[in-house]
Amino acid sequence: MNKKTAITVCIFFCSHIYILAQQNPGTVNNGIPRPKLVVGLVIDQMRWDYLYRYFNRYGSGGFKRLMKQGYSFENTFIPYAPAVTGAGHTCLYTGSVPAVHGIVGNDWVDRNSGDTMYCTSDSAVTSVGTFSIQGKMSPRNLLVTTVGDELRLATNFKSRVFGIALKDRGGILPAGGSANASFWFDDSTGNWITSTYYMKSLPAWVNDYNRRRAVDSLMMKDWNLLYDKSLYDQSTNDDNNYERPLYHETSKTFPHVYKTLIGKNYYPFRQSPYGNTLTIDFTEKLISSERLGMSGQTDMICVSLSSTDYIGHRFGPNSLEIEDTYLRLDKDIENFLNYLDLHVGRSDYLLFLSADHGAPQVPNFMKENKLPAANMDKNTLRVELNQFLLEQFAAQDLVKKIYEYQVYIDHKKIDSLTLNAAEIKNAIVGFLKLKPAVVTAFDYADFDKVLLPVQLKSFFANGYFYNRSGDVQYMLRSQYTDVLAVGTEHGTIYPYDTHIPLLWYGWKIKPGKTNREVYMTDVAPTISALLKIQMPGGSVGKVLTEIMN
Repeated sequence: MNKKTAITVCIFFCSHIYILAQQNPGTVNNGIPRPKLVVGLVIDQMRWDYLYRYFNRYGSGGFKRLMKQGYSFENTFIPYAPAVTGAGHTCLYTGSVPAVHGIVGNDWVDRNSGDTMYCTSDSAVTSVGTFSIQGKMSPRNLLVTTVGDELRLATNFKSRVFGIALKDRGGILPAGGSANASFWFDDSTGNWITSTYYMKSLPAWVNDYNRRRAVDSLMMKDWNLLYDKSLYDQSTNDDNNYERPLYHETSKTFPHVYKTLIGKNYYPFRQSPYGNTLTIDFTEKLISSERLGMSGQTDMICVSLSSTDYIGHRFGPNSLEIEDTYLRLDKDIENFLNYLDLHVGRSDYLLFLSADHGAPQVPNFMKENKLPAANMDKNTLRVELNQFLLEQFAAQDLVKKIYEYQVYIDHKKIDSLTLNAAEIKNAIVGFLKLKPAVVTAFDYADFDKVLLPVQLKSFFANGYFYNRSGDVQYMLRSQYTDVLAVGTEHGTIYPYDTHIPLLWYGWKIKPGKTNREVYMTDVAPTISALLKIQMPGGSVGKVLTEIMN
């Protein structure tokens, strides 16, 4: 080939790549069109109906922009039990279920050791950015890859992946094992921290951000209603007997005061809508400081907004606090989208918005309105069960833990006393079935004999991992919770816990919506298909082809 011909060929191929890039805005990785940045936005405890419950109050640039200009899967469900934070975040980014990825809950009892394990705790690492133990966390309990891990593998680790959340588990598990970093909030200092799993010291920009004390500036505002109280027509009265006051208060009414805690205790800050504001502000700082989307490779950021969950647990779905939180969140999302437009490019990022779980109405609120609901406190239940088993087997404390509608028995004690574990579990099942609030109960060892509709049975199967799950599962009636009668909880297989939003927006996403039933496990394989990378190793989801141009 002569010089003239070589130049002509070069011009042809360069022009072809340029035209391809113009037709598919974003970046071209090894000749494959991809967005500059993938953004996962998970709103902790967001029920699907919040998209429409407050629709008339939302502005045009936040939720409405995503709904009108993006694609909405109106019937997205969680396909396993229990519906909790650790499992939900993991499933969205792995396309897998607890039976495969191993994150069966926020906590569990390890069958081999008998120890209680927190989903991201790791005694082998140390805190970075704090002297507290809140940094002793990592993704080592996660048993499969995430879509971020697969993106890193597909680009020979040139792509960068980060996780951010107030909750450590909300940032660590989505980002995966090979993430460049995950950052979370330290209650003792109000700083963003990490662990030695990722790095030995915080980047300079994180230290600069922490020194700026954005958290203190937000706490100085306290929390008053954003609008006149008369405009909150989707909420009950501010003062009622089924809400719990915030961690640091005795009153359940506005205003909620935070400024007196500055420099003393930052945990209550999680229970304010400003926690979402801080998380998004820190995310924007990360994007600019790490120059995400600017390297020529596709980067990914996994953001979880945790404050919605803390507030929801305290006040419930029908509260003034929740309505005000989502109106404020709508503005935060609008600001974030505007930031991405400016710093990444309006057509250069791919974003999905979803949730890890929902929440039921508070039982006393339901009863006040003549609707069926009640509570069966798990702590009281554990005492009752152990007393019953003491009478039956002459041994104390055979039930080690009750968590997310599962009973963990003390296998070590049972073995040491040469008792029959199967007989003990059978007695527990019989005891539970006599409870009026219980629909059914079963020993997982007898799961093949369980009589439940096929789909419901599959949810329990998808959530069961032998070494980490409980021995006996029980299922409460709809709108019954396992907490006291104030505040709310989650974890069941009912739609209020499992029906979540799923919005797609940006690069290669066409506008529209469907009522086809899909699952949170479909998110990771869909991102994989769009990026043309391998789906995560434990994925069981399907590609959502409706969104693709």
